[in-house]
Amino acid sequence: MLQTLYSCFWWERLWLPANLTWADLQDRDGRVYAKASDLYVTLPLALLFLVVRHLFETYVATPLAGLLNVKEKIRLKAAPNATLEKFYATTKHPKQADVEALAKQSGCSVRQVERWFRRRRNQDRPSLLKKFREASWRFTFYLIAFIAGMAVIVDKPWFYDLREVWKGYPIQSMLPSQYWYYMIELSFYWSLLFSIASDVKRKEGEEQGRETEAPRGETEAPGGETEEHGGEPEHGEGKMRHGDGKQRRRTGVPACDGAACPRRIMHCTVVYPLELYPAFFGYYFFNFMMVVLQSLHVFWAYLIIRMAQKFITGK
Repeated sequence: MLQTLYSCFWWERLWLPANLTWADLQDRDGRVYAKASDLYVTLPLALLFLVVRHLFETYVATPLAGLLNVKEKIRLKAAPNATLEKFYATTKHPKQADVEALAKQSGCSVRQVERWFRRRRNQDRPSLLKKFREASWRFTFYLIAFIAGMAVIVDKPWFYDLREVWKGYPIQSMLPSQYWYYMIELSFYWSLLFSIASDVKRKEGEEQGRETEAPRGETEAPGGETEEHGGEPEHGEGKMRHGDGKQRRRTGVPACDGAACPRRIMHCTVVYPLELYPAFFGYYFFNFMMVVLQSLHVFWAYLIIRMAQKFITGK
């Protein structure tokens, strides 16, 4: 049964244009082609990223926080109380009726119970140092990824003419620089998924998870999209500056970039392939994921514009 499912999933008519088979993509004559098995490399690399991140946050970000005078707020701790702690494990925001019942059970006044829950919630909030360390790590990776991405793509013909992307598609061999850029990018996003439970909870967390699921395809066409998304240093830089108490004043730039970023890439993936092959399932699937990504960009741009409006109007 598993073999049948495997064969159905990799059915050539799903992922390849007509009259092409997987045999056409076998390594030969010194040319190496992308393979699904290459993705296994990203799992151990993701674990390595977690180790590197821990070392970076401990020995680089923490001293940097001290230099930038990132200080922790003094938070009063909630007094140990088994009854209240047990209820807190089920809900952090008790209703008024629950507060009154807990006051009777714990021998505290209603005001004391409310104060206990308020302090207990504050204890669970991530510290300013934790936020700064995480933002520093992301900023550093995005900056390096942006520089590396530009270095490996700037001398390629498809950087200047997107029609070059589809020359010979899908029989296109992989360059070592492309291979490692994709592997490292995907490994980094795997590491973010692995650490999502311990990372700072953000409003954009769910959308960021969807972005992580957006395809990092192994042809040259998505290379532009990966370079567009692989380096977002201004996003991490803004959060670092917010962490050291300074206002962020560059809101308009990422808003415009967020709304327009994949437009040219989508034109490349929607229009140009049809000049070579009739549409097939892989064409629709990949472009559907690109539409999802574009929708997220528009949503983020809307949120950023709202932030800018509130900042300008003094709210």
